[in-house]
Amino acid sequence: MYLVTGGTGFIGQAVIEQLTVSNLSFVAAVRLKSKENFKNINIIEVGSIEANTDWSRALVGIKYVIHTAARVHIMHDTSINHLEEYRKINVAGTLNLAKQAVSQGVKRFIFISSIKVNGEYTINENNAFKADSSYKPIDPYGLSKYEAEEGLKEISKNTGLEIVIIRPPLVYGPGVKANFRALMKWIDKGVPLPFGSINNKRSLVALDNLVNLIFTCIDHPNAKNQTFLICDGEDISTGNLSRRIAQAMNKKICLLPIPNNILETLANIFGKKDIAQKLCRSMQVDMSKTCEILNWKPIVTVDEGLVKTVNAYINENR
Repeated sequence: MYLVTGGTGFIGQAVIEQLTVSNLSFVAAVRLKSKENFKNINIIEVGSIEANTDWSRALVGIKYVIHTAARVHIMHDTSINHLEEYRKINVAGTLNLAKQAVSQGVKRFIFISSIKVNGEYTINENNAFKADSSYKPIDPYGLSKYEAEEGLKEISKNTGLEIVIIRPPLVYGPGVKANFRALMKWIDKGVPLPFGSINNKRSLVALDNLVNLIFTCIDHPNAKNQTFLICDGEDISTGNLSRRIAQAMNKKICLLPIPNNILETLANIFGKKDIAQKLCRSMQVDMSKTCEILNWKPIVTVDEGLVKTVNAYINENR
């Protein structure tokens, strides 16, 4: 039996959908029940995921935990100490769940981490992030995920709980929010975009590919106590991504050839430095370890993932 945390989240919902299709027994843990929750499935309300959360009801009979719940980036975050707020959920909350999982006899704990543990940017293909690369988490979210990983490894070493860590880059798919959704909205409206001169390379991962890897790791013997990186297997520039989204929408697109340095300068002036750097700089992932150890490969291409994402976006807006 499986426990999925973050049952109403972007990744959690996709995992639950696959469990349902596979006719597997599971429990979905959510912070609060609402009418948006899945119907006719076993949902347990656990409240805030922190150091003192009681998981006893949710863990009864559970053999595998798929931990997707996390505090992610919050627009207009008003908290005084951002790092401490991330640590409450992503570190203390995760380790508390893992410790209680041990006491309930859980066999394997799959933790959805982030490529931000490795860092924010790469220089070229020779410096692509690897699972065993040195860690350079920069922002509070990435640092909190790194600390959670280290804590899980320590728990595994002391208890025998099998840990699997997966570090995805930007995940896109039906229901995607934040910057990716904003990009689709701009393209849909025909807004000219300043990405014509951006020749960066960024690794992305389609939601279908991530979910497939999660299920591969559930009981694969070679996944035990390993860290895996994942991507779609094709790195893509911001400009090319925009063009291919437009193609999937059957829309014309206007990309203005504005140099990277001008874009970043303008972004600094308007307080959007982080967004400009993500749009202009490269971030490449080397998932060769994942493919070799697990005999795994992505099940959908970038274009297939984009078509599915765009179709869902169009249907939602209709």
